[in-house]
Order: sequence, then structure tokens, then C-alpha cells
Amino acid sequence: MPKEQFRGADLIKKISHVEFSISSPEEIQQESHLRIVSKNLYQGQRRPVPYGVLDRRMGVSSKDATCETCGQGLNECIGHFGFLDLALPVFHIGHFRSTINILQTICRSCSHVMLKESDKYIFSKKLLNPNFSYLAKKALHAQILNKAKKQLKCPHCNATNGGVKKGPGLLKILHDPNKGKKADALLSKNLDELLQATDNNRELNQMLTNYNQVEELNPLTVLELFKAIPKSDIALLGMTSDGASPTNLIVTRVFVPPVCIRPSVISEVKAGTTEDDLTMKQSEILLINDVIQKHMTGGGKIELIQEDWDFLQLHVALYFHSEISGIPLNMAPKKTTRGLVQRLKGKQGRFRGNLSGKRVDFSGRTVISPDPNLMINQVGVPERVAKILTYPERVNPANIHNMKELVKNGPNVHPGANYVQQKGSTFKKYLAYGNRDKVAHDLKCGDIVERHLCDGDIVLFNRQPSLHKMSIMCHQAKVQPQRTFRFNECACTPYNADFDGDEMNLHLPQTEEARAEALVLMGNSSNLVTPKNGEILIAATQDFITGGYLLTQKDEFLTKEQAMQLAVCILAGPDANMKIDMPPPTILKPRKLWTGKQIFSLLLRPNKKCPVKVNLITKGRNYTTNYDLCVKDSWVNIRNSELLCGSMDKSTLGSGTKNCVFYVILRDFGESYATKCMWRLAKVSLFNYLL
Repeated sequence: MPKEQFRGADLIKKISHVEFSISSPEEIQQESHLRIVSKNLYQGQRRPVPYGVLDRRMGVSSKDATCETCGQGLNECIGHFGFLDLALPVFHIGHFRSTINILQTICRSCSHVMLKESDKYIFSKKLLNPNFSYLAKKALHAQILNKAKKQLKCPHCNATNGGVKKGPGLLKILHDPNKGKKADALLSKNLDELLQATDNNRELNQMLTNYNQVEELNPLTVLELFKAIPKSDIALLGMTSDGASPTNLIVTRVFVPPVCIRPSVISEVKAGTTEDDLTMKQSEILLINDVIQKHMTGGGKIELIQEDWDFLQLHVALYFHSEISGIPLNMAPKKTTRGLVQRLKGKQGRFRGNLSGKRVDFSGRTVISPDPNLMINQVGVPERVAKILTYPERVNPANIHNMKELVKNGPNVHPGANYVQQKGSTFKKYLAYGNRDKVAHDLKCGDIVERHLCDGDIVLFNRQPSLHKMSIMCHQAKVQPQRTFRFNECACTPYNADFDGDEMNLHLPQTEEARAEALVLMGNSSNLVTPKNGEILIAATQDFITGGYLLTQKDEFLTKEQAMQLAVCILAGPDANMKIDMPPPTILKPRKLWTGKQIFSLLLRPNKKCPVKVNLITKGRNYTTNYDLCVKDSWVNIRNSELLCGSMDKSTLGSGTKNCVFYVILRDFGESYATKCMWRLAKVSLFNYLL
């Protein structure tokens, strides 16, 4: 069934703006449908445990189950979020750097930003200005951070503050209150006396010997500090949107995504199911939660609780980002998993793998090769590709005889057809089997024949990476017996293609609307100039420029046979029956000789009926002085499509300039004449090399 044309509808609401923020624990609870508390996955008869990570109130992952929240199946239910609470707060792996920056900005006693009130007022006024750009805010925030770092005493409470830095181990933050100051003499003296007094107690003596004034800021301490930050100081931390709070940087509650994005796969090899990495990580977090709560309620040792807390921190970090470094060997997981970040980033991630680029039908991909015999708007398609790519053509009185012949040829002979769909039916007949003559005899107007790709079909040609709109353009197919996609070298520049093994993609539009839109908007001939600055992008390149340069040298003379052979190269394609008006020879005695400039003039205007009369005066790349008397013959003068003097080079034949002869033809006479002239130059340059 052909695709329906898109028609815009009246919108009830319009999006004014999009704002990104970190969800607070309260927002996570509001957006979720249930709280997850059970670490177990299944109960009897393989049913998901209620309030577990596979609870059916969050959606389903199998076709025979029904969502208990909306009552819909797998295809209709989009899934529902849950949440789980952590026994102890932990740092967020993605916001760890921001957490350290905020701690370096605020006082570790009163939580005020360590700036004078006058400085706070100036900075706040700038940051809250709605016309202040993002980059300016970022620079100002860096300025605030540098100024606050230099303050050793808090202007608000006079407390001494030292440096805050990332500590050894996984997600550790250290605060040294005496950094940059001399050691306290009284403290050192008392510590030495205490060490002497405790010589007999080895354990106590060892603990005092390793005493360090650097304190560790754990997530619980940091959360209390962030809660105490005054609301007026939050903008100075780089959080200028409404409702922003630094406390959201500390993880106390975690979203549990719907079941449909982490499906359970029933294993055919062994009994049971294979669970998704996210599901297993959530189950591990719940297990550590239970262990911590058990130790805390049972009065367990502080060392055990601290060890469990470190494990909770590790598994929450791996849940978000599974490729973190710095994991201690005794805590490193045995099996690598995919976290939320890994699902999104990279070539196989959600954005590049599923949204920006998708696998599509009616497309082909193979190596590209040059072919100067093809026109600028043509692409050579291998016959074996043309037999697989089909176009659904509707039978009508004008094409019924042609369609019958294609049906008789079947799928193995080109041009042929692969399927026939009768009018009013959804069933397709595969023509590899059965009586094709009978199917062709019964063919009626209104039936759809999925025929092979044929000469002249509209196709889209694309080379990745698609960096601008000319990376995918429309060409006309020409079926050839080779095994590679072929096209004229003039079209290399917009694709940034070369022929050292590059591969390109070809797409066959499936509706008449798509073909018309592609031809008008994306046509190769309609995109000869770049939208960046209007300079010509599709023009002569490489060998064509060299051929044009050698042909237009002032000492290039051709005999009658050579001149005729070069002129005959023009007779091909739509110009096969065109009449060529040869100019009179430049030299008559002792032998008739034509100059290369005269042959080049024929490329612009082959006969007197041709309306193309190009006028161009410009400097070549090798121009010295004295205009047309330049010793290097680099003053180009074209009058009424006749090259009077000058040798053509990259500046007058190549892309990226408005002094190009093809740009003048395009501007004054249209794209059809410009592309024809390029093609003639390609064929003549190729033959000129052979001469």
C-alpha cells in the first residue's frame, strides 16, 4: 500500500520553549506509578513479584501479557516508570565534577557562597539577566569559582576553609582545612605528648601516628551542606532556572524505567529467562539496600556499613555509566554491563543507531567508481541491485503492454518484476514460481506491479557522513552490468567522495509524490551551487581540469583528423543526433590546423542554433601582467562562447569560485546547459588523454 501524503493539522498547543533540569526526589515520586522494594524478580509459575523490578504495573515485555496500569498489550502500552529509594545517599557519577565545584565555592561550615555581599549582588544581577547568553554565564561562573577558591575565611561566619579535591578511590571528596597554612604548633605538641603516653598501647599508637587532618566529605555530609545553602546564593552556583537546587545533584531516589525497554528474554537453551543489564543492576542495588538497612537496624559495625555504602555507590554509578575508571580491584564487577549512558552514546547508541540513522527497505550500498561517460545527473546501478530494488507501478492503459512484458520476464531477467498485487487485494503473488504467462494475461488496469529498477528511475544517492544537504541528492538511474555504483567525477565535491574504497547508499522512492519532490528539490542539477555563499560546487575536477588546461595551451594544434575525433566525442546521449558547426582552421598552409581553444569553444556552443553565448574576462592562476599579452597566456577572454585567449585552469573550470565558466552558464542560461557543458568537457578530456 503506498504511503499517504503528510498533511499538517491544527494544533491545540504550541511549544514555547524547552527546559532541561535534574529531577528532584519529589518529582521522581510524582512521575512514577509505584515504589520498588523487592529484590526478587519472580515468584511461582514465573510470575513477576509485586513491587519488584519486573512488576506488570510498569508495563510488559511479552505479547501474551497485559499491563496492569493501563490494561493494554505490548504494542499499545508505552510503559510506566517506577522508583526505588536508596538506604543512604550517593554521589551522581555524571554530576561529580559539578558537586566538587559547588563545594569549592561554598563555606564548609555555614554553606554560604564565599564572596563579599557587594560581589554577590553584582554577580547575581548579571546572572539573572534574561538576555545574558549561555557562554557569558559560563565564563562568569568560572570567574565566581576562581574568586571563591582564593577565600580562606568565610566572609559570613569567619570559619577557616581549605581546599576541596577529588580523593583516591571511587567518587571520594577530601577537604583539607589547613591547606596552604603552617602546621598548628600547639596541635603538633599535644599530639607528640599523646604518642609518648600511649607507647604501651600499640593499636592506639598506630592510629594516632597515621592521624591526618584531611577529612572526607561523604554524600550525607554534602547533602546537609547543600540543603543549608541560602536560596539567594543558588544563582551564583550556575543554577539560574526556577526551582533549581544543588541537593538534586546527590542521588537519594532512582528512576526504574518501564519493563518494555529492558525486556526479559526466555532462554531456549536453559530453563528460565535472560534478564537485561538494567534489571540486574536494579536488583543488585535493592539487595545492597537491604543489607545496609539490616546492619543499621541491628547495630552493625561502622566498617561494615561503610563497605556496603561504597558498594552501593559503585553499583549506582555503574547503573548510570558502566565504563567508569578507578574501580578498586576488590570491588570490580566480574561481568561488564551496559549502563544508561552506553545505551545512548556511540555509533550503536539510541541517537546515532536508531534515530539519526535507521535501516530502511528499498536501499542498496556498495563501492563507488568513476565513469566520465555518465551524465552529471546519472548514477550507474549494477544489474543485480536493480533486480532486487523494486518500484510499485500501477497498471494503466498507457503502460499495460510494457507491464505484461515485465511480468513475463519475472524476477531473474532484467527488466522484469518480482511481485504482482491485484486491485482490491492485499495478497502479493511472487513471480519466481507459478505460470507467469497466465498472470500477465490476467493483468488489469489498477493492479500494482513491483517492477525492477529501470533506466531513468529517480533514486537518492547518499554518502555518509551526511554533513550538509548536498550529501544526499537525487540522480537518474542507469542500469549497468558492473558490480559498483558509478557516477561522473564532477559530482564528487558535494559528497566529499573519492574512489579509494568509499561506499555510498542508494534509495529508491516508492511513491509518485516522493519521486516528484526528490527530482524538484533534491535534484543533482538543481544543487550545482552551495547555499553557503552561492559559489558553484559541482564543476570540473581532477583529470577534467588537466585535460581542459592541456587542450587550451597556446601551442596546442590539431590536425583535421584529431579535431574531428575530439568534436565527435560531444555526440552522445541526448546530443547524439546534434549537428556540429566546425570553425575554420586557424592555419591553412602548409597544412590545415585547428587550435585547442577552438575545440574548447565547441564545448560551450557546438552550433549556431545553440543559444549559449558566454562572456567572461578574468585572470587565470598563472597571470603575470599585460592582460592578453601575458607571457603565461593566463588572461582568459571568452566572447560569445569563443575562447579568444587564455588557458583554462582550476580557477575557471573548478568549483569554489564565481569566475568559473560553468557558473556563468548556470547564471545566464540555466542548469541544463551548464551540466551538458560539464559532461562534454569530461568526454573530450578523457579522449584528449588517449590522443
